[in-house]
Amino acid sequence: MLASEHPVAAARRFTTGLWLLISAGVLWGTGGPSGSLLALETGLSPLAVAAYRLAIGGTLIVVPLVLTRRPLPRGRHAWIRITVLGILAAVFQASFFAAVSLNTVSIATLLTIGASPVLVLIAEWITGRRRISLPILATVALAVTGLALLVGAPSSGHSTSGVLAGAALALLSAGGFATMTFVSARPVPGLDDLAATGFGFTIGAAMLAPLTAAETSGMSFTPGWASVGLLLFLGTAPTAVAYTLYFRGLRTTSAGTAALMALLEPLVGTVLATWILGDRLSPAGFIGAGLLATAILLHTRHSHR
Repeated sequence: MLASEHPVAAARRFTTGLWLLISAGVLWGTGGPSGSLLALETGLSPLAVAAYRLAIGGTLIVVPLVLTRRPLPRGRHAWIRITVLGILAAVFQASFFAAVSLNTVSIATLLTIGASPVLVLIAEWITGRRRISLPILATVALAVTGLALLVGAPSSGHSTSGVLAGAALALLSAGGFATMTFVSARPVPGLDDLAATGFGFTIGAAMLAPLTAAETSGMSFTPGWASVGLLLFLGTAPTAVAYTLYFRGLRTTSAGTAALMALLEPLVGTVLATWILGDRLSPAGFIGAGLLATAILLHTRHSHR
């Protein structure tokens, strides 16, 4: 909170930021299922899906910025931040969709986003940005317990080596997302959220494109109504819109709070994966989902105080 800012105004800014983060988490929950459906529809590899997601999401932001003649980012620090975001986005997205291909959407999503709050809180504690209190530890413990119950045992049809490789990739994705959250919590003068997201994702797509081109299938596919619709949806709702809302929400909340709010993604992703992709949720999974939702609500109430 700014020294000259009235407590009521600060509370309103925090509430606004919190709702932005909640909206981002809900939209992100559609990313795993829609990306998985896109891969099934087109035969695209995980790298290609990630590259398309970043390319379309970045383009949908950059083009309007250019057409409306908004000032482009200036200064070394602004472009360093954009480049860092691009690299982290490339690592995060590629690792996530590779994990989805080796595991279920539910497990990949839950491990990626579930580990992120822990990593962010550890980073905040090490750097002195936040004092880790007992309520925060209890909330994280509750969320991790819910996560473990929701993930459960791997479903049949996945080899042990595939499950382990998918888990490792999901954790790598979690590291990329956590770092992106931690870095983005500190604004750079002259760089707004739209420009950071748009140009950062465009750079990330450019980094993944050569790797995708080296694959046998590359980025080519036969376009159809379903594939084009899924592609546009993936680049819009859970990418361009969700990440812009997330980075903007970080302006008035802590990185740890933002990462915890991102737990809405596995909840939404699991529901959609169960409904659309046929993933099964056990009774323990339902209890885990309830614990995760409780952890989010408790952290929200504690943060308001």
